[in-house]
Amino acid sequence: MVSQTEFSLRPRPRGCHLVTDEILAQLPPLPRAGLLHLFLQHTSAALTINENADPDVRSDMASVFDRLIREREPYYAHTLEGDDDMPAHAKSTLAGVSLTIPITAGRPNLGLWQGIYLCEFRNHGGARRIVATVVG
Repeated sequence: MVSQTEFSLRPRPRGCHLVTDEILAQLPPLPRAGLLHLFLQHTSAALTINENADPDVRSDMASVFDRLIREREPYYAHTLEGDDDMPAHAKSTLAGVSLTIPITAGRPNLGLWQGIYLCEFRNHGGARRIVATVVG
């Protein structure tokens, strides 16, 4: 069985946001075993898995990205869409736009302290589209 659904995550401000529950609420019933593939249809945001217990992880990760890739670097040629755009593309490339998660007992088999994050790298990114493919 293969099924696919598309949905939008609600708009969020710049930062790393725990979206596990929002994503799970949009999925069809999951098989007992299989794979869940999530693909983000944007080049200025990312999906990642990280610790879901301590909210400091969210702000620390946003700070790490901002220190690694700064705005207004003189070597950026792609600047027409604002100071946050080219850095957002670079951050998206580093973090990635897709995740594959095993499905076990009808649920995504995330670790005890793991959650799915949307990393929003634009100041005003808007709703972000996800394609979810379930194989199982």
